[in-house]
Amino acid sequence: MQVKKKGNLSQRTADALREDINAKKYGAGEKLPNENELSVALGVSRTTLREAIRILVNEGVLVVHRGRGTFVAKAIEHFAAGQDLPGMESADIKVTLRDLFEARMIIEPEAAVLAAMRASEEEIEEILRLGEIVQQHILEDPRGNARIESETAFHGALMRASHNEFLTQFISVMTLTIEKTFDLNMNLDTIAEDAYKDHILIMDSLRRRDASALRSAITIHLHHAAWNEDLQLDL
Repeated sequence: MQVKKKGNLSQRTADALREDINAKKYGAGEKLPNENELSVALGVSRTTLREAIRILVNEGVLVVHRGRGTFVAKAIEHFAAGQDLPGMESADIKVTLRDLFEARMIIEPEAAVLAAMRASEEEIEEILRLGEIVQQHILEDPRGNARIESETAFHGALMRASHNEFLTQFISVMTLTIEKTFDLNMNLDTIAEDAYKDHILIMDSLRRRDASALRSAITIHLHHAAWNEDLQLDL
């Protein structure tokens, strides 16, 4: 699909590539064409393409394997690009959310510990930049798509900074949790208020590379979101 003419070029390129994935042009687990071929197909420069791929990696739609190329994520195939299963009702979403939050509780706090220890200074600066974008979207439109996308990018970048290839596969689960939270449409304003405060703790802990504080901040953040969705967790 050719890139549309309105909006940020990198984001438009990411949207076009995502639509190709949704349309099954590139299936789950499939390797994307090489950079030159794909940039020509989309009608953009390789620099723009790289930024678009970074956006989709942060969302959990794509996975980059060093020395092998860029692949469509396998995990949570039905949802990696924001697609719902047919007939999913609120009760089903709530059950899905409970399971997803439990998985995030188990994995994300410890991934954050690794990020605090392993992230480069450049990665930390990028995560903090993405965090500030989330905060701005929460203030401007806490229910908007831009907020959802920025939240995914922020948490995805933190997960990737763990420098653990298996954990990056978990980004699609994290993305799905965020999307299903908005699909359920319960207490979103309260969730946004808590998230804004939680993000401050998360970013401050990361800035100081305080692994213990960052683990606690992520755990608190996930508990706040689950509680506001009235989810009963066993963790």
